[in-house]
Amino acid sequence: MGLINYLKTQFLEIIQWEDASRDTISFRYPDMDKEIKRGAQLIVRESQAAQFLYLGQFGDTFGPGEHTLNTDNIPVLSTLRGWKYGLESPFKADIYFINTRLFTGNKWGTTNPVMMRDPELGIVRVRAYGTYDFRVVEPRLFLKEVAGTDDHFQIDEFADTMRSRIVSVFSDAIASANAPIMEIASRYQELGEALLPLINPAMTGKYGIEIPSFIVENISLPDEVSQAIDKRSSLAAIGNLNDYVKFQMAQGMGKGEGAASAGAQLGVGLAMGQQMAGAIGAGQGHELLSPAEVANVLKVSENDVLAALTEGALKGKKIGTSWRVTRSAIDEFLMN
Repeated sequence: MGLINYLKTQFLEIIQWEDASRDTISFRYPDMDKEIKRGAQLIVRESQAAQFLYLGQFGDTFGPGEHTLNTDNIPVLSTLRGWKYGLESPFKADIYFINTRLFTGNKWGTTNPVMMRDPELGIVRVRAYGTYDFRVVEPRLFLKEVAGTDDHFQIDEFADTMRSRIVSVFSDAIASANAPIMEIASRYQELGEALLPLINPAMTGKYGIEIPSFIVENISLPDEVSQAIDKRSSLAAIGNLNDYVKFQMAQGMGKGEGAASAGAQLGVGLAMGQQMAGAIGAGQGHELLSPAEVANVLKVSENDVLAALTEGALKGKKIGTSWRVTRSAIDEFLMN
């Protein structure tokens, strides 16, 4: 009787892992130098997977349920061990339990600026940060590429290991999207969802994890890019102001206020537009514009601009058959 009790203490009969930590991703079962006997019970709970390793090689993977270990359900391990007649004698193997639940609210961010190519602005440096959720979907790949042989791999270790990899995948996805930086900066809340189809294949294929949610909370742009966005918005506002003044003038004439009153309104509107343009375009008076661009600024037709250039009312330089006009010339034209 004593011998039987002794032998029972040398073999693993029930193998299971109960995790109460909520921050453990993978855990190597402590065998205490015991062997696994034929018919041992492997209990894998919901949101868990169990992975066998033998001499550094991956064996069989088990999902949730109660499994009786015999030759039929460990074919990979049987091949690795070279059992000719099936599992008859006890054996030793490493068993890793992997937590497959969803880990939420993990932070990511760019330590250094990420280089992006913008169709209009060229190379732009941006910083970004946000949160993401993940779960392990390929236990073998996750153990091989992320957790390694760590016997108790936790979420803080995962964050340290994956931080630069997440940013790298984010940078590649942004580059593949080829979206203008001004569009990204104004709609970054929608950006994460749009990037998921680009991020997930890389994360699953390289590291065995899936990211159901990727949120971009903020994108920081260099000061010069932010200023360019502000100037573009202000120039658009000037165009809208001119349209509004023209509408008010037409309304005034319709009410019988007369052309003089409407003209005064137009003059005030043009003066306001000129002042705004002067504030925005400080230091840019020598920027060269084509007649089409001048027409867009003045909200008139290109033919009207060409006529003003030909008459000399608007100063410009004719090079060959093309006209070029400076910002300061437009300002002078508006003042006359």
